Amino acid sequence: MQTQKSAQSISAQDFKTKVLGNEKFVLVDFWATWCMPCLMMAPVLDEMANTFADQLEVIKINTEEPDNQALAVEYNIQSIPNMKLFKAGKMVKEFIGFRTKEQFEQELKAVLGGK
Repeated sequence: MQTQKSAQSISAQDFKTKVLGNEKFVLVDFWATWCMPCLMMAPVLDEMANTFADQLEVIKINTEEPDNQALAVEYNIQSIPNMKLFKAGKMVKEFIGFRTKEQFEQELKAVLGGK
């Protein structure tokens, strides 16, 4: 039986090691608890964590938490949900706003390659 993966919530303190220090693709979801599109995006992100488990890690950053606010400013988060795709410490793609599972899967495949 395969274990289901899901998006992992981290704080700004872990960002450097979990995102910037990661050689895999890392999709970072900047979100907030009051944001309905963010809440609708959560199960889609969990699906992507499973669909692309061998290529991608999915990380969530709650922009409302005081420790994370400077990180949101640093990455110019002006609208949420805002998902940024990193590879080897560099941002390679940005996705702003809600996407369906099918739409987001296609967009990620275009960047990650096939599957």
